[in-house]
Amino acid sequence: MNLKSISTKDLIFTVLLVFVPISLTAHFLGWSPLVIFITACLAILPLAAWMGTATEEIAIVVGPSIGGLLNATFGNATELIIAFIALKAGLVNVVKASLTGSVISNLLLVMGFAMLLGGLRYKEQVFQSTVARINASSMNLAVIAMLMPTAMNYTSSGIGEKTLQQLSVVVAVTLIIVYLLTLFFSMKTHSYLYDVGIAGEEDGGFHEQGEKPSLKLWVSILLGVTLLVAIESELLVGELEAATQTLGLTELFTGIILLPIIGNAAEHATAVVVATKNKMDLAVSVAMGSSLQIALFVAPVLVIAGFFLDQPMDLNFNPFELVAVAVAVLIANSVSSDGQSNWLEGTLLLATYFVIGAAFYFHPAIID
Repeated sequence: MNLKSISTKDLIFTVLLVFVPISLTAHFLGWSPLVIFITACLAILPLAAWMGTATEEIAIVVGPSIGGLLNATFGNATELIIAFIALKAGLVNVVKASLTGSVISNLLLVMGFAMLLGGLRYKEQVFQSTVARINASSMNLAVIAMLMPTAMNYTSSGIGEKTLQQLSVVVAVTLIIVYLLTLFFSMKTHSYLYDVGIAGEEDGGFHEQGEKPSLKLWVSILLGVTLLVAIESELLVGELEAATQTLGLTELFTGIILLPIIGNAAEHATAVVVATKNKMDLAVSVAMGSSLQIALFVAPVLVIAGFFLDQPMDLNFNPFELVAVAVAVLIANSVSSDGQSNWLEGTLLLATYFVIGAAFYFHPAIID
């Protein structure tokens, strides 16, 4: 490994690994819930980054087809692990909030910063408009999938939780099938539209030029990091209620704003870095692709998991959350549909995120 090839972003995430032992020490020594919560959050940031790096290094060895499938599977593994542990703990509404928050943060915060900082360096940037329109249609489907169970619940009386969950399972299976079809479309029949490279190539990576990564090493790293993410997620979820009360935050705000930022930090950094290098195709792919994976794969998987765990996980979302997602999808689709971006469009996305975040901050709901 050539230390000179390590980017500033990777170096920062590596330094943050110190919070893994600190958070574990805080837990075993019985420090305050707020300290455990904050250190667990900081520990998850680099772990998520290393999970992404390991996946990309493995993809280099196994080839584009299997590598693309790995990236599609592990792209949002951190959010999935956190949400699954929260679901096991019975924090269903927090799980729902984190899902909608992930979609909102990727579409507005990640893409907004990418377009703003990229646009400040380059007057106008271009990306594949066909892919943007396909992603827009897929996100519209995700909004419809969230809308139907919610609309049925609010337009009919006497609908039981079991009925809503059964409908949600049917919708979830449909979304997973659509997700698999989008993978087939992007990796097989229309792969030329998605030929934007991988993020690891943009930031140097952790091996010499032309050197083949060690498959055994990176698989071991991926498994080890995944285990650590699960442990840190247990700490985070376990102290969530007490920490949010200490901070004076509602669990709704925590789920919508804080948890998605923690889980998506590595992707946030990647999208911004490649945008400043005029690789807006890749930046948009990271931002919108992550949102689609949350909506078409992670959320449906959690619905099905809730069915087997006997937890009332369904797609009946808080109408306020649903409005926020619909607004995020609407403006993101509007901005990206022409295949061009500039700093002002990035500013519009960030302003929308700020307004939505402020609304959730002042929202009185406490969901436990």
